[in-house]
This record gives sequence, structure tokens and C-alpha cells, in this order.
Amino acid sequence: MDTALALLSINLLQPMVLAFGLGFAAQLIRSDLRLPDPVHQGLTIYLLLAIGLKGGVALSVAAPSEVVGPMLGAVLLGAAIPLWCYPVLRRLGGFGAEDAGAIAAHYGSVSAVTFVAGLAWLAAAAVSVEGYLPALLAVMEAPGIAVAILLARRGQGAFAAIAHEVLAGKSIVLLLGGLIVGALAGERGYAPVAPFFATGFPGALTLFLLDMGVMAARRARDVLRVGPFLLAFAIAAPVVNGALGAALGAATGLSPGGATMLAVLAASASYIAAPAAVRLALPDANPGYALTAALTITFPFNLTIGLPLYAAMAGAG
Repeated sequence: MDTALALLSINLLQPMVLAFGLGFAAQLIRSDLRLPDPVHQGLTIYLLLAIGLKGGVALSVAAPSEVVGPMLGAVLLGAAIPLWCYPVLRRLGGFGAEDAGAIAAHYGSVSAVTFVAGLAWLAAAAVSVEGYLPALLAVMEAPGIAVAILLARRGQGAFAAIAHEVLAGKSIVLLLGGLIVGALAGERGYAPVAPFFATGFPGALTLFLLDMGVMAARRARDVLRVGPFLLAFAIAAPVVNGALGAALGAATGLSPGGATMLAVLAASASYIAAPAAVRLALPDANPGYALTAALTITFPFNLTIGLPLYAAMAGAG
């Protein structure tokens, strides 16, 4: 218990978490605090590319035998999550096919911001992780979205356009492109740009989470509209998925820190890549359900309580 409380205390006192709380509080008191849209977009591009580059550099020096198992496990895990989320949402939650598919797509995909917050928190707790973990983030983003859309649109065809929307989205292009650039450049090629992409990363993340706090507070009223089932699902799903990720991480040979991060990825919910794909593939779905659950409930839960919880599950506490 003392260890869990210490981990929670470390997490809540991180500048990134405190910045999220500041943004949330500023919106509640009706402050005009808000990053301009171009700044928000710029930070998104910076964070995603920085993650990809770091992972690519780590891949350039990692042994293939070390990487293959965790990457394959991550892909299978991302694809499997909608397979339980979708029927639960349909049968227990009473959602229609498109709404259930949209929500399952958000939870089957991953949140890059939750991922980098987890890395920062583990660094503050002096827990080491494998350097190639950003590669797991890159390969987990698309499979869950694709499976959820297929479940919701069985027999409707036109999947090629949906696949293009998912794979050509900026998040996947930046993550996978960054991985390739980093892997080709290696440590020597990355060194000249490391001060910009590595040293400036925590500050950029803090600014981004400040704006995310504002965005989450703006949707706070929608929480009352999504109903008690979705409220419960938005907290239960990350715990279940996080436990699956922690177990799979240990089974594929990841360190306790690496298993924690796979749990964080599995527990996170997308609010960047998934909404764009769902808007095209499931036009009749209510965007308020999935986005409110992912951004206003699951994201703050993961940011505050989830990170130390998943570390305890993975034995990194």
C-alpha cells in the first residue's frame, strides 16, 4: 500500500499532470486560456515525430530477436481489444452497431500523449524501459480501429477507403515515418537534432497537456449525457486492457518498465487517429459518446490513477 501511494504521489506531482489540472481548472472558472489551433497542431506534430525518431534510433541498435515478440504481441493485443469491447457495448450497453464500433475503435487504438506521459512518469520514478517501445505505439494505432470498423460494418464493403484514411492519417505517417528516419539515421545521425527533439520534449508535452485539460473541461458536461454504463465502461475498460497489456508484456520478455508501458498503451484510448477514421467509416455514429468517454473520463483516469496502477500490475512499483 505504501508503495502504491508513493507511486500515486509521484504521478500527481508531475508537471505534466499538474498542467492538465491547471487547464481543466482554468476552463471551469471561464478563463480565456486556450492554445491557438496552429500551436496545438504544431505540438501534436512535434510530439509524434519525436516519439517516432526516438523509437527508430533504438530499433537501429536493438537485436531483432528482442523486438519481434513484443511487437507481434502488441499488434495482436490492439486487434483483440475491440473483440471484447464491441459485444459488451452492444449487448450490455445497448448501443447500436455504429456507436459500439466507434467506441470500440477509440479503445482499440492508442493515445500517444498517454504513452509519453507514462514514459515521463517512469523516468521520474527511476524505472528503466526498452528504448524501442515507441515502435509498439506505432504498430498498435491502426489494428484496433480496423477491427472495430469491420465489426460495425460487416457486409457493407468499401473498406479500402477506410484503410487509406487510417493509414494515411498524420499520426501514423509521423510515427512510422519517424521510426524509419530514426532507424536509418541511427545514433550518430540523430545526435545533432537530439537537443531539439529530446531535451525540449518534456516542455512541449507540458504545454500540450495544459491545452488537453482545457479541452477535457469543455466536454465535462457531456459526461452526464453518456449514461452510467458508458461512464463505468470508460473506467473499467482501461483497467481490464491494462491488465492484459501487463500480462502480455511479461510473457513476451519485456522488463517491468516495458510491461508497464505496454499496459499503458493497451489501457489508453485514442482521441486523434480514431475520430478521423470513425468519421469517415461510421458517419451515423454519435461522436459525443466515444470522444467524451476517451478524452473526459479515460484520459484523466489514466493520467492520475492509471499509471501507478499499471506499474503495480507489471511489478514495476
